[in-house]
Parts: sequence; C-alpha cells; structure tokens
Amino acid sequence: MPGENEKTLYATFDTREAADRAIEHLVQQYGIDRSDVFVEADGADNTAGTAPSGGDMLNREGEGTRTDAALEGKLKVSVDLALDDMEKAQAAFRDAGARDVSSS
Repeated sequence: MPGENEKTLYATFDTREAADRAIEHLVQQYGIDRSDVFVEADGADNTAGTAPSGGDMLNREGEGTRTDAALEGKLKVSVDLALDDMEKAQAAFRDAGARDVSSS
C-alpha cells in the first residue's frame, strides 16, 4: 500500500505483449523498481489478454495461429510509485497501448 507521497497507477491492456512492454518501459527506461510493478488478470478468469500476441500466435505444431491461448479478458498492470514519477509512468502505459489508466 502506497504511503503519503505515493500512489498506485493502474492500466489495462488487451495483450500480454503490451503489458510486458509497459513493464519493460517502467523498469528499464524510467527506473521504476520491478518489485513495485504487478500484472494480473482484470477479472476472475485466467487470461493472456483479449487477442493473440507473441507466443500465443505461433502454432509450433503446424500451420496457422494457436487456438488454445487463454483469451478471457484484459490484463491489469499496477505500479506503486512516488508522486514525482506519475507522469513518466503514465507515459510508459500510454506508449504501450494502455486502456483505462487510473490511480488511487
């Protein structure tokens, strides 16, 4: 839980690839500690997003796209951060294709 000078920023993503890209930007480009970043399903079902991406697209056993990916909903990424880091974290989320960005 964030302290007095901290907030939690939340965003949802359609694909695991986009969520991973946002996390990478937060950590590598903006210096956010990886232990302050969390990713989970935005709902009760296991999911890799709403659309196939990355490893969910390649069918290694034959032609075409895999059909067994858990595409049951969006992914939610949250990050606990200092108020001074809010703008850069919002930029990282937007650059990666975030939807529904909010904070608490």
